[in-house]
Amino acid sequence: MNLVWKLLRKHISVGQFCGFFLANLCGMFIVLLSIQFYKDVLLVFTEGDSFMKKDYVIISKPVSTIGSLLGSKSGFAKRDIEEMKLQPFIQQVGEFTSSQFHVTAGIGDQDLGVNMSTQMFFESVPDNFVDIKKDNWAFDFDSNEIPIILPRDYLNLYNFGFAKSRNLPQLTENLIKMVSLDITISGNGQRDNFKGKLVGFSNRLNTILVPESFMKWANEKYASDKRINPSRLILEVNNPADERLVQYIQKKGYETEKDKLDAGKTTWFLKVVVGIVLTIGMVISLLSFYILMLSVFLLLQKNTTKLENLLLIGYSPSSIAKPYQWLTICLNLFVLISAIVLVFVMRDFYIGALDKAFPTLGTESFMPTVIIGILLFVLISVLNCLVIKRKVLNIWHK
Repeated sequence: MNLVWKLLRKHISVGQFCGFFLANLCGMFIVLLSIQFYKDVLLVFTEGDSFMKKDYVIISKPVSTIGSLLGSKSGFAKRDIEEMKLQPFIQQVGEFTSSQFHVTAGIGDQDLGVNMSTQMFFESVPDNFVDIKKDNWAFDFDSNEIPIILPRDYLNLYNFGFAKSRNLPQLTENLIKMVSLDITISGNGQRDNFKGKLVGFSNRLNTILVPESFMKWANEKYASDKRINPSRLILEVNNPADERLVQYIQKKGYETEKDKLDAGKTTWFLKVVVGIVLTIGMVISLLSFYILMLSVFLLLQKNTTKLENLLLIGYSPSSIAKPYQWLTICLNLFVLISAIVLVFVMRDFYIGALDKAFPTLGTESFMPTVIIGILLFVLISVLNCLVIKRKVLNIWHK
């Protein structure tokens, strides 16, 4: 191997390998930074809503003045829902199921100095729209514990409105999750007590969400009027910015919350931009891969006669290919370390700007990006080694 390494050093081109290093570093840096930037910035649009990752739009029918005076209820008929399911720009349709019974919730803790209760309501959506572990999002009939997702606005109203006016302590999300809610449900001549467990807070859903299994069971038991059309629908879509979706909603006269639709559009555009940048990074990485292979092939070509002689006197193809393989592995490792350091520095820069704009925004772990970089390093290095070994075998079989 020492003899082969001496031949390799004799004809090595520093300029060619510097060109490979810079090109591969550029590609690796773009790929890793795009992935990490997407993960960090996505929290701006989905903060606290990690349990609802897919793009969705919530629609409702407008409430008319005459209809409300006459007591009529607006809702989506079965034919409306079936029509939506046939639209090519809508992936699936879920119904909001409202509670048809009385709900009272109370919270009390002597240590915290908190003791209050209020009437409230529940809604549910199909479980496939909620991305939470089944163990955490299931109603346990034995323990009578109801998992609940609250709008974050409710907590903000308490902290910055009610708590300040009554000199009560402000509550953090982690603290209030530790407090159990006393839930009383009554209707249809029955009355029962339950415990409410907060499992999350939402910026996008302005409702009190409970599991669908509990809602179906409770409406069957406590509701006198069990037949009611859903007042709201949740639509899963591929592209919230699809003009066909906007035109369909306008044509039907449905209403949607603008900020939620805009957030979905922004998230979709973010995915598109990151996808384009990732593609550019991958193309640059592929080009740098070919630059390295051309440089190695050029080295092998310059030493073809000497390598043939080494093969004839007993050197194996593996021992001859090994120095070239180690050269590419060391270069790829240097590229990986440099790219990770650059991404870390760049991330520290933009995270500072995000923290100033969104003080309560968390940060994603840097480790998944490092793991992806290592996987790319292994993949590229294995391909390099296989191609080099094949080239040496071709020289041997000439």
